[in-house]
Amino acid sequence: MKGKLILEDGTIFRGQIFGGSNQTATGEVVFNTGMTGYQEILTDPSYCRQIVTLTYPLIGNYGTAKIFNQSFKSFVGGLVIGELCENGSNCEMEKSLSDFLSMERIPCLYDVDTRAVTKKIRSAGTMKGVIVSEYTSQNTIDEMMALPIRTDVVAEVTTSDAYTIEAEKDDAPFVVAMDFGVKQNILDSLQRCGCKLTVVPASTSAEEILEMNPDGIFLSNGPGDPKDVPEVIEEVKKLIGKKPIFGICLGHQLIALALGADTYKLKFGHRGSNQPVKNLKTGRVYISSQNHGYAVDEKSLKKLPLEVTYVSVNDGTVEGLRHKKLPIFSVQYHPEASPGPSDNIYLFNEFLEMMGK
Repeated sequence: MKGKLILEDGTIFRGQIFGGSNQTATGEVVFNTGMTGYQEILTDPSYCRQIVTLTYPLIGNYGTAKIFNQSFKSFVGGLVIGELCENGSNCEMEKSLSDFLSMERIPCLYDVDTRAVTKKIRSAGTMKGVIVSEYTSQNTIDEMMALPIRTDVVAEVTTSDAYTIEAEKDDAPFVVAMDFGVKQNILDSLQRCGCKLTVVPASTSAEEILEMNPDGIFLSNGPGDPKDVPEVIEEVKKLIGKKPIFGICLGHQLIALALGADTYKLKFGHRGSNQPVKNLKTGRVYISSQNHGYAVDEKSLKKLPLEVTYVSVNDGTVEGLRHKKLPIFSVQYHPEASPGPSDNIYLFNEFLEMMGK
């Protein structure tokens, strides 16, 4: 069935709707520049309720498999792609992408010029959009466009109950991970480093965390504006100076806000598995995987006990922070995603060493 993506400024991109006329979506339209990883993108909670455009033209060619899921379900609002490959080929493939989209009820618009969509967002900035059939009435489209972008997305993706991931050794360092939409690969990376983990909901208080007496605290990635969770920021403030803390993505932003810095919305965000970041201490450039629409304001770091450790090579934005006195550090990018493929795994070992000290 014919369908279209309509941006809030009235721009229209036409294609075919997978799954029939009931497959509609409303959300912020973003783009990802990775050539692979579509299943990880669709199951990354950080994309909660967003309509994701993939710039790579052929999607679905290696199918899907459960081992690549980053969460127990997909939270993405919709998918916009060029060519939808119905017959994937991969030794680990369990389902086609089409079957995966049907199972997860993900609205998908294909046969779209995704490069044109990306160029539009890059020039005009991220904006709201809707996926509808060609025959949807203007009144319905106006009603969909009028719906506000939801801001309670962390509450939607966090775990409802705490759970523990055991380590192989009895004397393993114990980490409490605050789940704001954590990716499975992050938890796997911490476990592979030898950590025992207890993953707790985003609403968990600092007092409850400290009662567990962890060796370290991890603040996960997650969706949305970090300023939409002021209650979490207040709890992070109470954790400062109590235990070693490591944050990734949203966790990085929450650490900055808790220490008095500011954040702002990027024009079109950083989303892809080919984002270069520079280590300011060594001068080395790493290839990183990123997925964020907000960044820490470097100007707001003046007079704060924080130093910038990494910056984006593309636009100079802050990609890493370290406290000058306390055992606290964070990165904006995703070291577990392994686009390097192992360039950034050392960050988990740094957390391990920090807890050992």
